[in-house]
Amino acid sequence: MVRTWVGAGFAALWLLAGACPGWAEGPGYLGSAACAECHRAETEAWAGSDHALAWTPPVAAHVLGDFSDVTYAAEGRRARFFRDGARFMIETEGADGVVRPYPVVGVAGIDPLQQYLLSPEPGRTQTFDIAWDVPQGRWYPVFAGQDASPGNGFHWTGVYKSWEARCAECHATGYSRNYDDTTRTYAPQMAEIGVGCEACHGPGAAHADWARTGKAPAAGLTGTGLTVDLAASARAETGQCMTCHSRREAIADGNPLPGTDYHDAYTLALLTEGVYHPDGQILEEVFEGGSFLQSKMHAKGVRCSDCHEPHGAGLRAEGNAVCAQCHSPAGNPRFPTLPLQVFDGPEHTHHPEGSAGPQCVACHMTPRTYMGIDTRRDHSFRIPRPDLAATGSPDACTDCHADEGADWAAARIAEWFPDSPHRGPHPATILSAARVAPETRVQDLLALAEWDGPGIVRATALDLLGRVGHAPSAARVAVLLADPDPLVRAAATGALRGVPPEERLGLLQPALADPVASVRIAAAKALLDARPQPATAAGAALVTAFREWQASLATRTDFPETHLQIGGAALTMRNWPVALQAFGEAVTLDPQQEAAWSMIVRLNAALGDTAAAAEAHAAAMAANPNSLELTQIGLELGLGGGLLPPP
Repeated sequence: MVRTWVGAGFAALWLLAGACPGWAEGPGYLGSAACAECHRAETEAWAGSDHALAWTPPVAAHVLGDFSDVTYAAEGRRARFFRDGARFMIETEGADGVVRPYPVVGVAGIDPLQQYLLSPEPGRTQTFDIAWDVPQGRWYPVFAGQDASPGNGFHWTGVYKSWEARCAECHATGYSRNYDDTTRTYAPQMAEIGVGCEACHGPGAAHADWARTGKAPAAGLTGTGLTVDLAASARAETGQCMTCHSRREAIADGNPLPGTDYHDAYTLALLTEGVYHPDGQILEEVFEGGSFLQSKMHAKGVRCSDCHEPHGAGLRAEGNAVCAQCHSPAGNPRFPTLPLQVFDGPEHTHHPEGSAGPQCVACHMTPRTYMGIDTRRDHSFRIPRPDLAATGSPDACTDCHADEGADWAAARIAEWFPDSPHRGPHPATILSAARVAPETRVQDLLALAEWDGPGIVRATALDLLGRVGHAPSAARVAVLLADPDPLVRAAATGALRGVPPEERLGLLQPALADPVASVRIAAAKALLDARPQPATAAGAALVTAFREWQASLATRTDFPETHLQIGGAALTMRNWPVALQAFGEAVTLDPQQEAAWSMIVRLNAALGDTAAAAEAHAAAMAANPNSLELTQIGLELGLGGGLLPPP
């Protein structure tokens, strides 16, 4: 280890907030078995579901893979799957490159793939990335082509394959990972493995007491003694589903109590480049929540359980019958603005019956495949727009008709629906251009932020505007700090970065006291360069919000990404020792973090410690021998190129 840039336990240097945030203690958990006595039908539906089988013990009843002493070998990877008595074993190379057998300590999932959990050392559980393809009955690499050699962050023993950090909270009930950043190990706690009844409905002890005695539950609980009433509103239900079914950054450790507002628990990923296409279609694995928020169905109050049976987790009906619950000549009285017409027929589909084309999902829920074989459908329920091809967005038509072009597809749609209102201007045009040069689309981004469309789209426009630092737009942006949507309020804080710090602090006073945690934290991030007097109201509000953000970061110190945030914040605050510690922890967790290595080398050089800069550069190149960025930095600073020793 190099003394100036690596060190465990760094968090104490910067995280001043004291106790890390957790979730308020609610009533006790009982486990799903306790629910079966009264809720037998629901329990039977749940028992074989993907939720119930999200995490199971490694016993023969749950293990689907072939462990009959078979070997997988491809792409430089090798693993042998066998039995040792009742134990299921995987023999493969560890972090040190030594091949040894590891007992399977857990099973994740059931369809379409099943993965196996291994513990390379006490206090850590890892997801083995050669998985069992359930439909095809074969072993396969989940991330084909990925550099998964020992010492790489993407090796099965690496930070990105950590079960505790990356997976477990959405595969368990009442989970907290309890990471110790000094030992870099976990002491997880949970009420139940698998997504049980209480994962969605909340701890059941008070509910059981109410059912048994009829006594009124304690304050803060529903009339039946639960922490949430999922039937109360579409917002409550959708927010609960999105706790796992969305791409997000957690604010505290583990599972929030069901009923916690989503935006008090998570910061949702926006429609950013590399994650979503410019028109908002899924690109990376974003699960379903961010897509659904873009949909007209969400805006009209449709909820997840309108289409999905929540206990068995299957669809409410087969094929187009799911959509025809509402989209038909009969309509649905809950949604009076629906056009009453035939959708499930050739006059709308323009595709021959019996083919894949007439399926509603074929045009309105395009699929993308992740983890090699896991096909997920876009839940924004969009109308195909091949006329947006210039933005780089795909379309459902040419997904199927790959031999035709977007112009052909657009012409066919115009022929079928000549008077359609679903053409013309689209946010994709603005967002695609702004991703390249946001400074050229300031007025368009402002107009999009003020639009009456989905909040996630408007927040994305503000996020892009924040990269410009456009002070003249401050008055219009400040109005959005009172927007009903927390996504918009949070993004508006960053869009004010072009305003001088003291003026920005005044504008962001409402955000620092926002009722939603994600907005307060966003405001703290946007005010890193402010220097208020602590005794003032503004100063006190900023200190409180800043400590809330610090405490949130303290719960995610097992993520390299967290240390990049801490390092960036420390740079803004000109706290060089903390910046070096943070970037050092980032490369300790993930040696392939070239940006962090770059900052370590440059900071040491700027501080006049040439020896530390040279030592860090040599270590960086050893971990990333083909890095052009690090090679260039070495040449630029006179430290040598590639793995050559410094002069």
